[in-house]
Amino acid sequence: MEIWIYWVVAALLLFIIELFTAGLAVICLAIGAGGGAIAAACDASLEMQFLTFAVVSLIALLCVRPLLKRYFYKDGEKVATNASAMVGKHGVVCSDMVSDDEQGRVMIEGVDWRALAADNEVLPKGTKVVVVAIDSVVLTVKKL
Repeated sequence: MEIWIYWVVAALLLFIIELFTAGLAVICLAIGAGGGAIAAACDASLEMQFLTFAVVSLIALLCVRPLLKRYFYKDGEKVATNASAMVGKHGVVCSDMVSDDEQGRVMIEGVDWRALAADNEVLPKGTKVVVVAIDSVVLTVKKL
């Protein structure tokens, strides 16, 4: 069997390994193995094939990886999780909020939360509200 086939198999195996990792580094090695396969197909010496593999992998790490990271890990698409996911949700006041220091209760998606009124609003029981902030386990809400 010709040596370029081994390089192609190595490139495919490295690509498959990349599917199970998240760093986008192994794919650069797969690209380098593709370079080694091209060098082998051009009847380059074994030393030249490994040199081609190393150089192409390094170039891929320096140039291709940042492009792939920018494409696959866009900052604008972060999903709010845990407590930060509560901001923007709607709920109903369960107990009156009559003073700025007094916490009331708000029901959001079937869960009862401690809450404070934004801008010291008076919010009677049954008022529909939206969460504008969260501090620990206390929501800050305002009237819809």
